[in-house]
Amino acid sequence: MTLPDLDPRTPVIVGVGQASERIGEPGYRRLSPVGLAAAAAREALADTGADAAAVAAAVDTVAGVRQFEISAPGIPSPLGRSDNYPRSVAGRVGADPRRAILEVVGGQAPQHLVNELAATIAAGSAEVALIFGSEAISTIGHLAGTPDRPDFGETVGGDLEDRGYGLEGLVTPVQVAHRLMDAPSQYALFDNARRARLGQGRREYAAGMGALFAPFTKVAAANPHAAAPTERSAQELVTPTEANRIIAEPYTRYIVAREKVNQGAAVLLMSVAAARRLGVPEDRWVFLHGHADLRERDLLDRPDLSAGPAAVTAARHALEQAGIGVDELEVIDLYSCFPIAVTNVCDGLGLPVDGSRELTLTGGLPFFGGPGNNYSMHAIAEVVHRMRALPGAYGMVGANGGSLSKYSVGVYSTTPAPWRPDRSAELQAEIDSAPPVEQAVMADGWATIETYTVKHRRSGKRTGIVVGRLEADGRRFLAVTADGDEAALGLLTAEQPVGGRIYVRSSGSVNQVTTG
Repeated sequence: MTLPDLDPRTPVIVGVGQASERIGEPGYRRLSPVGLAAAAAREALADTGADAAAVAAAVDTVAGVRQFEISAPGIPSPLGRSDNYPRSVAGRVGADPRRAILEVVGGQAPQHLVNELAATIAAGSAEVALIFGSEAISTIGHLAGTPDRPDFGETVGGDLEDRGYGLEGLVTPVQVAHRLMDAPSQYALFDNARRARLGQGRREYAAGMGALFAPFTKVAAANPHAAAPTERSAQELVTPTEANRIIAEPYTRYIVAREKVNQGAAVLLMSVAAARRLGVPEDRWVFLHGHADLRERDLLDRPDLSAGPAAVTAARHALEQAGIGVDELEVIDLYSCFPIAVTNVCDGLGLPVDGSRELTLTGGLPFFGGPGNNYSMHAIAEVVHRMRALPGAYGMVGANGGSLSKYSVGVYSTTPAPWRPDRSAELQAEIDSAPPVEQAVMADGWATIETYTVKHRRSGKRTGIVVGRLEADGRRFLAVTADGDEAALGLLTAEQPVGGRIYVRSSGSVNQVTTG
């Protein structure tokens, strides 16, 4: 297809922008989340190559990705916050949209919003959409206790399509009762299950995680927006030290997402008709060739805790829609909050995980930084730049939310392509139709360890978390170790706990495991 043949409603990405700052470095401005997002949005408007003011005035839809402090009830905002984040950012850049959206929680949000609003433009319900997100966690933590702390509070009012937190199923009451609420512990369950499936020992698997992420550090070291631009060796990443303490086995601090960042990113989409009317040069246009949005079932309902098939299915569908194979991708950015988020997709698509294939364009969440739900907006910005520099090539972004729970994919190229609806709803119905694993909320009796982790606190205290199967009927349960049960912790820190025999006993709303 050639550009003149395109339907005028075909969506195209015409501008991307990023903004960042690091405390103590030249140019540090103490920007709020709104300020960072606005800086990125201004860059995206300028990136179109057209009159930025005219483009801003044409924006009819804005969509904001939630910051951490507005991602769950009761989270404090020590420096204050906007009552309408999307419209605060829009006002800073000269836009007055008729529609403002605040998306649900999850790292899938940036790519999902691109997919959704591209479809909205293709349907003729919008013409120009500006998507953005930001985090100033580092600045907020640094300034919250200072006497001259800034006030980030804003009251702008206006309509807002607040979609809620979207936390349903991500953390269940059973998980809360068993202290399985934090992301490192949940992801550690998946990585330990994968290690058992592969039949690898602790050292071998740790070496693999290091080999996977060492190239990411090299990319981050060259990225001016990276929060931790330091190249590290594979061994350094996974060797426990005082600075690189164990968080939740098998994770050391260096290989988990880094949330202390000041980063913002923005993406501007519009119809071909709007791009022509506003004078956006055609060499700025990047097309969405394939896209998909799928959700995995709740954590304890999944039959195999060593993999997340919904993410793989989403990636395969997006590639199929684009009409290419994975080997035809010139660049890839896979969400990398923890190793399993990368290896899960690589295992499913047949991509190497030994560092021989570049799997990030930013440097990844542990090294570039994990700006809350907005990381993949930076990945999209990077892939757009790469596609413009490599006309006709293809790039893919995989965005993950929850605990391998939500996955959104985009395949990009400068090659003109019509808008193609995806089959995500049909594929989701297939995922949802499979029966969940039968569970024992209260469990008693001998059991087998299915997967596990051991949480390490700074104080040195350790707590084991176990997903097991009752010997009597095969039902799955969640349990923790009792305080001071060194025998149970000894079993969980042995070479391979998975498959080991353990005894579980219920008490109140909590299951506890021990060795006998």
